[in-house]
Amino acid sequence: MSVGVQTCMFSAMSLHSDELFNPTEEHRLLRQTIAEFARREVAPQAAEFDEKGELNVELFRKLGELGLLGITVSVDDGGAGMDAVAATIVHHELSKYDPGFCLAYLAHSMLFVNNFYNCSNAEQRERYLDKVMSGEWVAGMGMTEPGAGTDVMAMKTTAVRDGGDYVLNGTKTYITNGPEGYCFLVYAKLNDRLTAFVVDRECPGFSTSNHIEKIGMRGSSMSELIFEDCRIPASNLLGEEGGGLTHMMRNLEIERLTLAAMSVGIAERCVEIMIDYADQRRAFEQSLNRFGQIQRYIGDGYAMMQAAKCLTYNVARDLGPDNRARVGSDAAKLFAAPVGKQCADWAMQVMGGAGYCREFPVERLWRDAKLLEIGGGTIEAHQKNLTKDLTRIWRASGGV
Repeated sequence: MSVGVQTCMFSAMSLHSDELFNPTEEHRLLRQTIAEFARREVAPQAAEFDEKGELNVELFRKLGELGLLGITVSVDDGGAGMDAVAATIVHHELSKYDPGFCLAYLAHSMLFVNNFYNCSNAEQRERYLDKVMSGEWVAGMGMTEPGAGTDVMAMKTTAVRDGGDYVLNGTKTYITNGPEGYCFLVYAKLNDRLTAFVVDRECPGFSTSNHIEKIGMRGSSMSELIFEDCRIPASNLLGEEGGGLTHMMRNLEIERLTLAAMSVGIAERCVEIMIDYADQRRAFEQSLNRFGQIQRYIGDGYAMMQAAKCLTYNVARDLGPDNRARVGSDAAKLFAAPVGKQCADWAMQVMGGAGYCREFPVERLWRDAKLLEIGGGTIEAHQKNLTKDLTRIWRASGGV
């Protein structure tokens, strides 16, 4: 059964030739490059680093060589100068073969680089940008705390100005790239107002915990960020004091979009695996794909995957640093996140005992997919946000 590394059958069906998925030739070439890189270099190492529970840093730095770690950074500042559609493409294609590795990419390129670039000044970019875009420095973002997840305003990490420094105290948890990371974009309360800072390994009083073990997304690692009278220079303040909430909310949109794209990637791979396995595996002297229940899994999985993909890419077209898309990004992640998990579950069911074994990638994709219903905003948070925002829009329109 050829359920290992496969060429994307949906590309062969020209589903990616539509301008929704590849609006320009540049996007099409990007997809081809990433898809080939993922099949050739990401897929072969996925099971090994899932078992180790750590990031393949050497492979991660190859993303820097491809210019992907600064994909949304202006060409004038050394980046790729591309848009949210390009970011969606990269997460979609990488996640098909190793969602855990892709999550490390998201934490670095979206949660740190994209956010940092949009709220930093020239001097800060001079100090950090080149090294994070090359992959020499792995980066991440610190928002979640032991007592504050979705309720970000409940965070307890504090910052106090002390001469030419800020002093941070508190703990961040579940931080992707924590163990390998050199620098982090960290949110803290300064006079009870959220404020953003860059904290790096050179800052006295900053440390990270041991790896936090997790069920899935094990191709990336996770730890706590610990600040014990951590002193950072005042020049590491991002934007203005009290301006952190604006940065956070703006960046959450592209985070949620790219998490949705990851689920699309998982779903697409699982549908491919189902089709391939059901065509080759025989039972009762016929292929599995002749049985109605198997047909339901394949047909429904394909339809759900395509719907999630269309919604995600449609939102990506309109999202940018100056174009907010809170409703769209919430909707895309709300709809797409369960699709990856469901398609992985159906693929495991189609494969039976084989799907449950680590010899094949389905069980790993199944474990990985669950995070997408939690990280970057829970399903329940998206439902709350959408209800609030849609009600506001409805009232502003005057109703019926």
